[in-house]
Amino acid sequence: MQLSDIDVDSIRSTSRQLVRRLGFLRSDLAESGLPPSSVHALIEIGTATDLSGRDLSEILGLDKSSISRLLGKLQAAGLVTETVAPTDARTKHLSLTADGAKRLVAIETFARDQVRTALERLTTQERHIVRSGLELYAGAIGGGSGDGNGATAVSVNPAMPRMASVQSGWRPGLLGRCIEMHARHYSETSGFDGQFEAIVAGGLAEFATRLDRPCNAIWAGLIDDRIVGTIAIDGEDLNGTTTSASGARLGHLRLFIVDPSARGSGLGKALLQEALRFVDTQDFSETHLWTFRGLDTARRLYEASGFRLIEERPGSQWGAHVLEQRFVRERNGRLVHLTGESTNQVWSAIAELSTWADVLKHTSMR
Repeated sequence: MQLSDIDVDSIRSTSRQLVRRLGFLRSDLAESGLPPSSVHALIEIGTATDLSGRDLSEILGLDKSSISRLLGKLQAAGLVTETVAPTDARTKHLSLTADGAKRLVAIETFARDQVRTALERLTTQERHIVRSGLELYAGAIGGGSGDGNGATAVSVNPAMPRMASVQSGWRPGLLGRCIEMHARHYSETSGFDGQFEAIVAGGLAEFATRLDRPCNAIWAGLIDDRIVGTIAIDGEDLNGTTTSASGARLGHLRLFIVDPSARGSGLGKALLQEALRFVDTQDFSETHLWTFRGLDTARRLYEASGFRLIEERPGSQWGAHVLEQRFVRERNGRLVHLTGESTNQVWSAIAELSTWADVLKHTSMR
């Protein structure tokens, strides 16, 4: 059907209202003390793993000189830091400082509350209309198209063909891909050998036999049906070996990994959210995870979700000498409320629209 000028101008008017009412014309977005481009940068850096300045330039649709100035200001403000990539000295990875992580928590809380307040005025059917409409519009602006079922997958990273989705439960190839991603990642970044791969394989094989029990769960992150991430909650293996202060049941977050091809998509955050939603339906008093020192991006993601570092000790059973870390999240003690799927996905779609408007204006392993 041919488009009329009335349709086009109506959508233009609504887009302008949306950008204005969400505060994207102000120099201080989300009461953060930062302009919109800086807020978007903090969100992407805090969400992604091993993000570079070039990656950020592609995601935000800004040229390299603009990104350089933007990052310079964020670094001067003590919100962002750069580290040399372990596998390529020419590449620098971006990450949030402790102050940057705190600022991001405040931004996310403000944004979710803003969207939630609006959605609460609508019926369930109207909320679905808003969500699918925004996703379709954002996808069309980005040059995408619908999937034939009235919806478009929205990606934080426009370079990715489709947004990574998260699905629960076993699926063919899940165990093999989980083992492969762990082995490749930790061989390249930490020098782990076949001993590590064997430990992961043995632990996963044993865990898979218990997936039919309601206290255990596993999720896969998918892009075009290819497994590019995993995470699991084990509600049994720590009980009897590790106890909380009160002696109550513990949950174990394990097998958390994202393939390099999916970094920058927000998949790591989405997987963690799904796992913690499941945790909050169980009667675990605490959730524990083990990781290594040096995985700073993952650590900030854990801490923003309510985990605290409580133990650090040397280990060598992985084929290399490392410092193992144990993080604990207490029930109802998280820093960020991770429920509200509709709120998060609507905000993601709005974020894409507002990025477009800005351009027009100027692991836990075992």
